[in-house]
Amino acid sequence: MADSLGSYSYFRLNFEQQRKRAKELLKAARAGEPAALARFTSPPRLAEAQYLIAQELRFDSWAALKRHIEAMTREHEAVRAQATAPLDGDMRTLHVRCGSDLQGPLHDAGFRGDFYEHNYPYLIGPVREGPKCLEERAHFLVDSYADSRDPPLQYESVLRDLERDEQRLHDSASYDRVVIWSEFDCYDQLVLARLLGHYSTHRRPPRLELINIGEFPGAVRFIGLGQLPPEALRMLWTTRQPATRATLTLGLNVWCALVAPDPRALASIMQGGTSVLPLLGKALHRHLRELPSRMNGLSFTEQMALQLLAEEEMNLAHLYGRLTYQLDPLPGQGDFQVRNRVLNMEGASARLYERRPGIARNGEARPPWTDVLTITTLGRAVLNGDIDFLSLEPPKRWVGGVEIGPGMPDWRWDEDRKDAVCVDGSKSQRRQKRPRT
Repeated sequence: MADSLGSYSYFRLNFEQQRKRAKELLKAARAGEPAALARFTSPPRLAEAQYLIAQELRFDSWAALKRHIEAMTREHEAVRAQATAPLDGDMRTLHVRCGSDLQGPLHDAGFRGDFYEHNYPYLIGPVREGPKCLEERAHFLVDSYADSRDPPLQYESVLRDLERDEQRLHDSASYDRVVIWSEFDCYDQLVLARLLGHYSTHRRPPRLELINIGEFPGAVRFIGLGQLPPEALRMLWTTRQPATRATLTLGLNVWCALVAPDPRALASIMQGGTSVLPLLGKALHRHLRELPSRMNGLSFTEQMALQLLAEEEMNLAHLYGRLTYQLDPLPGQGDFQVRNRVLNMEGASARLYERRPGIARNGEARPPWTDVLTITTLGRAVLNGDIDFLSLEPPKRWVGGVEIGPGMPDWRWDEDRKDAVCVDGSKSQRRQKRPRT
């Protein structure tokens, strides 16, 4: 089966290969190689070498690694043989996902239920409810992603798609079972809150189940279900949990707080804990950090981008990769969301970085991904907190239901307090004075 994301091999572990790696690590340590020797806490032994390899792959023990590989192998053989009945064939099932990445792999894995993609980016808004809310979302999608499609997005067709999605959500109650597949990041968790909020106030199917994971062992960082091969999806099928009354209530509360123009209710939910959905609290924290920082007015994504550029200039594709696979503590934004959040900084009255055309290498995508970004002196000053970014009048943006821009309340995120605060008038006035650059 094709690996469209190029990552299946990182999650298809081979036991003999891992045993060989453990022996090689042990041999290197006994030979006195500093890097290998430093990993051991006692005179090098094979048992500890195996434990270190297991830890590297995010297992608690060598035995757990062995059991996992055996289970994956069994499921892989089942996929190859296609000898079993559909895993979801016991009842009429709808699989719901915040993207299309699982549609093919679920079919390859032996699922035959229908698939529904509910993929509005609630993390960057607008998400307000009420009259004309779908029209507002349609305008946002066209403005944000028009140039990413060929042919370009058209408002009327985007609005029709949003209307169809809403109708599909209502119609989902007619299925015997609805299964929501999601991982730990903001994108997925906010879509999950939206879906749970809907089902808590509308008719829902007889069985509503969640597959909601924060980790999966492998040779690279786990950032999403779309990385996983079909046999992994078969294993996850056994982990699904029913949506309880408490789960539905929490989802509704989060959704109501997300659509509000005041972020304090969402911060309060985060602070109080989300024990019935443990992954949700961390996602809310990461989402709220996209509010302008109280320190310098930057969102967390903008902050990380400038931190990377302060180390070295790089093209936008490299920046996205570094941010997603190394720096972001809770990655999950799509490439175009990161692109838009970074390039949006160019709309300010002065540049925090300069951008010049780069040279495409090794099949890199076309501009702007190959464009090279170089931080400016002003960018360093903002990064250090010497100048507030909002004093440079950057373009309007959304953080869920919170609108950031001229004339709006000056909501800030205070990471030390882990809370949203509204800056008072005197500070806001000082902030609006343009710095000398």
